Amino acid sequence: MSVLRPFKASDMFRFNNINLDIWTETYGIGFYLSYLSRWPDLCCVQEAPSGRMMGYVLGKAEGSGAEWHGHVTAITVAPEYRRLSLARKMMSLLEMVSEEIYKAFFVDLYVRCANIVAIEMYEKMEYSVYRRVREYYGNLGIGKGGKDEEDAFDMRKPLPRDVNQRSIRPNGRDIIVSAHDVS
Repeated sequence: MSVLRPFKASDMFRFNNINLDIWTETYGIGFYLSYLSRWPDLCCVQEAPSGRMMGYVLGKAEGSGAEWHGHVTAITVAPEYRRLSLARKMMSLLEMVSEEIYKAFFVDLYVRCANIVAIEMYEKMEYSVYRRVREYYGNLGIGKGGKDEEDAFDMRKPLPRDVNQRSIRPNGRDIIVSAHDVS
């Protein structure tokens, strides 16, 4: 049986099996360390009995007023461990901490519009599209002429504190904003 535990700095030297995936963003060491120092309770790892890392989530709390929310910066599961509900378990933990510790109104995340499998998974977890962000993801250099900036969906799930459900909208796929308009 696997274990869900806090993400440690030393885990950064053990997550290649997870990060070597086209859908996974990989950041610099300083980025991971800043999350671990500021929001350690929103960062966790799923680990196999053998000690092999199966997946991880990095999150943070941000915003102000009714926009105060938990944010999923990265969630990923190694290909060999997908379809075992590991992402759902890690998301549930992040949602619980966002709600109970940070008193957030909602949890949000960004996902590539082309990542249909992830979008469907998030929709099953009751996330919905709030808006489409043009050219949110940077250049991988694999598109026509080496230019392939990709749009993202900003997906949100209201938490109990969002009594009026202001964090969601029915027509989110029709709302298009520039990457410069989001923080």
